[in-house]
Amino acid sequence: MDLKNIQELIKLVKKADLCELSVKEGDFAITIKNKGTEQPTYIASQVQAPAATKQAPAQQEPVATKTAAAPNENLVTFRSPMVGTFYRKPGADKDPFVKVGDPIKSGDVLCIIEAMKLFNEIEFDGVEGKILKVLVEDSSPVEYDQPLFLIEKS
Repeated sequence: MDLKNIQELIKLVKKADLCELSVKEGDFAITIKNKGTEQPTYIASQVQAPAATKQAPAQQEPVATKTAAAPNENLVTFRSPMVGTFYRKPGADKDPFVKVGDPIKSGDVLCIIEAMKLFNEIEFDGVEGKILKVLVEDSSPVEYDQPLFLIEKS
């Protein structure tokens, strides 16, 4: 497997938001692990087959899992309702709508997502809680259903 194929697999893991992807090709095996919003890491290894056995021609055997960390019922992931550009503030010289630690309730504006030159205020529609983590950088493109905020229920 060459470097270009490995780079394509890394992009696939990031785009599909997979936790882990394992691929075996002949005597080469690779596991790519995605650790949230960090860069994915990969582990490559040579697989040694016993000398006395013959193996069939190599075929790729991808194994993908999409799992979350240990589920915590008090945590809610607020996801993007649309594709667009994510903005934390209503303007360049303004404060963010919400910051880590801020309490929130249903109807509070969390951010703006710009789609087709329309600025859409995104309101929280869950139970009361507080912002634990902002998962997206300001002015970043976001996809539909992409995690934006991690919220702890009150």
